[in-house]
Amino acid sequence: MARTRRRAGTSVLLRRAQWTAAGVLTGTGLLGLLLFALGREHAWQALGGGLVIAGASTVLGGALGFLFGVPRVRSGSGEPQGSYAPNTNLEQVSDWLTKVLLGVGLTQLGSLGERLHQLGTALAPALGGADASVPFAAALVLYFLVLGFLAGWLVTRLALPRVLTETDEALDLFLAGQDRDRRGDKVGADDLRMRAMQQLGVLGGSADRPAALAAQLPPALGTPAGPDGVVAEVRSTAKRSALTAEQVRGLFADGSEGCRIQALALMQGDPALADLPSVLDAIEHPRSGFEQYHALLAARGLLSRLPDDGAQRLRNAVAAQLVDPQGIPYGSDRSWLAEKILSRLPAASVAVPAQAAPVVPAQPSPPPSNS
Repeated sequence: MARTRRRAGTSVLLRRAQWTAAGVLTGTGLLGLLLFALGREHAWQALGGGLVIAGASTVLGGALGFLFGVPRVRSGSGEPQGSYAPNTNLEQVSDWLTKVLLGVGLTQLGSLGERLHQLGTALAPALGGADASVPFAAALVLYFLVLGFLAGWLVTRLALPRVLTETDEALDLFLAGQDRDRRGDKVGADDLRMRAMQQLGVLGGSADRPAALAAQLPPALGTPAGPDGVVAEVRSTAKRSALTAEQVRGLFADGSEGCRIQALALMQGDPALADLPSVLDAIEHPRSGFEQYHALLAARGLLSRLPDDGAQRLRNAVAAQLVDPQGIPYGSDRSWLAEKILSRLPAASVAVPAQAAPVVPAQPSPPPSNS
């Protein structure tokens, strides 16, 4: 635990140092441009032209850095599907340039200064047109071109492989959910779809996952995939289990969080083992968000088996948790699942009392006539 905390602290410090270095380098270039523009006759024109030149150079450098940093898909037979490796194009180009420099010789580099002078001359009018604008324009282009290249290459090298990997994993989960849906496993399909949306950042996950859940389950059911994998393993063995509905209710009534979640997983895998009062208790009084999430999944599998009064009790429990500030958080996987459950439950029927017939006052009889 202490080692994990030290690693997390080191990662935070490194990230701060990286952002600080990026800010200092960018700020140095912009400060130099500002001081140069203040000394020109048309300061605002020089500042605006310099910002455009700096921005264009940064974009060009960033695009080049992106091209060199795009990761490639691992194609080896021993590599996991969808994994990415760093692009070695920059290393190959560096090696090629080194060989070219050694072959051509340093004497051929004399034209580089002339090219930079031509570039500075072309851009000098945007910075005021004075003689000092020529070298400054060339230096400005070089500074922000290299800065943009390094920034584009580092961001692409560090961030893009992770984004691509997470997207591939989410797509795999969506496809697996579609396959589960075709086989009639609605609960497992919804679970995989929500995990895919969490992978993409569309939904928030259920917090407070019990880390000791795997240790609380029988050793034969243990799996290194974490609490989600343990629950999925228990769910898949529910219909092959010799447990009865009464034994599953007793397992839930045991009270420990691991036993309650194990019972909910069994109810998800086989609705014949489900017990509505236990599911409602886990929805209304959960030990954790993880438990409430799996209670909602168990309720999802019960929708086609509930009588009218049971459906109304489930509707009331889920709706109360949605409106409770301490209940189901908005935008989480639980809220998505709760809203799906409510949409599949029949609308609550409200008895409307019959309206009484209006009372028509009796008309007074006409007085008798004296004939």
